Amino acid sequence: MHVEVFIRQSLPKDFESISQVVELAFRDEEMSDHHEHVLVGRLRVSDAYVPELSIVAENGAGQIIGHILLTKIRIEDGENEEDSLALAPISVLPKFQNQGIGSRLIRAALDKAQNLGYRSVIVLGNPEYYPRFGFRKALEWGIHPPFDIPEDVFMALELVEGALNPVRGIVKYSEPFNESASEPM
Repeated sequence: MHVEVFIRQSLPKDFESISQVVELAFRDEEMSDHHEHVLVGRLRVSDAYVPELSIVAENGAGQIIGHILLTKIRIEDGENEEDSLALAPISVLPKFQNQGIGSRLIRAALDKAQNLGYRSVIVLGNPEYYPRFGFRKALEWGIHPPFDIPEDVFMALELVEGALNPVRGIVKYSEPFNESASEPM
């Protein structure tokens, strides 16, 4: 079934719908703590939030069916640090998954980030999925996650060719990523 989809920047009126989409998208995911919707809410009120990089997919009826969020992070190596973005989370309502909506959201978000002058994006995700967008193992640039995970799920993408060549270090996620979902907001 083909669904008409519009991709646009999210608006404050979308926030409740976004929370529902994110929660439903991750409800049956085994590799999830099922608190991604809480994370999105925390990121939205943090210094890491870039309104232009909160993007929704809307169907012809005006229903929000997907969402992607890119937020500011840093790659730190002693005295040196490089600004980057984290792609997390991306969500599509289960009944609309596997129809290319997630891919459209990713492309739209990466294009917007590049237009805003960002140079790179980091993702923790499926190593079978993200390489189609140009993501490669972050370790190829000497970029490491701040926690212990398999190296093939931690990937980076240069939005500007060569942007990560001089970069080394550990990714420093914004505070909302480090807060326990059980903590009060």
